[in-house]
Amino acid sequence: MRKLTYAQALGEALKQEMRLNPNIYIAGEDVGKYGGIYGVTAGLFDEFGEKRVKDTPITESAILGLAVGAAAGGLHPVVELMFVDFVGVCMDQLLNQAAKMKYMFGGKAVLPLVVRAQQGAGHQAAAQHSQCLESWFMHVPGLKTVIPSTPYDAKGLLTTALRENNPIIFLEHKFLYATEGEVPEESYTIPFGVADVKREGTDVTVVATAHMVLKSLAVADQLAGQGISVEVIDPRTLTPLDEDTIINSVKKTHHLVVVTEEVGHAGSSAEIAARVADKAFDYLNAGIKRVTAPFTPVPFAPNLEAEYIPSEAKIAAAIKEVLV
Repeated sequence: MRKLTYAQALGEALKQEMRLNPNIYIAGEDVGKYGGIYGVTAGLFDEFGEKRVKDTPITESAILGLAVGAAAGGLHPVVELMFVDFVGVCMDQLLNQAAKMKYMFGGKAVLPLVVRAQQGAGHQAAAQHSQCLESWFMHVPGLKTVIPSTPYDAKGLLTTALRENNPIIFLEHKFLYATEGEVPEESYTIPFGVADVKREGTDVTVVATAHMVLKSLAVADQLAGQGISVEVIDPRTLTPLDEDTIINSVKKTHHLVVVTEEVGHAGSSAEIAARVADKAFDYLNAGIKRVTAPFTPVPFAPNLEAEYIPSEAKIAAAIKEVLV
């Protein structure tokens, strides 16, 4: 099977669905002729033109506010927030309008809307352009939160998002755009709320998201040489969350480590740990460990940023600690 980068896989999903659905349009900063700062929308302007691939001013509140109205009016917007950090500018449109409109109108309002946003540290982009904010969206009823880690998952999950009639937050980690993987040429979907066991194991369950999935898999390879069998689970979507796959894995391994790049305080890692503690406590042979970013803004200095991002060494140490 051919290989695509994560960015190419996303772009292919957009192109294939735009050909099928004339109501889909893309809007955001530099998504048009420039093709997006990470190349995801490259070539779409040439094929679909400026009416369906819209470059916008730097005003996230207008980008998302217009999209909410357009979705309610029958279109299917795909808006790109250049960095997820900027969601604060348009939080009212997202939190109080997009997420609640269907509920407030008794289910009559249909809101097909995909909000794509880049996140993650590692490029020395400092505190205002490097955060992971998935837990913000998880906390809002009415939003679905998608966070793929591989090119295959990226294409399949984005295709599913583009066929939904609900507001969806689609989070893409900056460090994943250049990663490659096998991706079918044909269109396909991956259902929301279905986790993927990226690697089977028997000694410890590691639940990881986004870039941390790749780091956890690398650690699993290393520890296999030391006789430690690690099962790595990628939830793929956080809302809805596939509890069953995670809990069944913990019942088998009796140990859990949750790895995310976001700040640990009140993060998705805490939610996952709480659900396992609630529903599989009697199966645990040790306390749950979380490997996350510290409760601090993302540093600019390269040495401090490297310490801020969860490392393979920290993941391996957490696994060994729960197995003691």
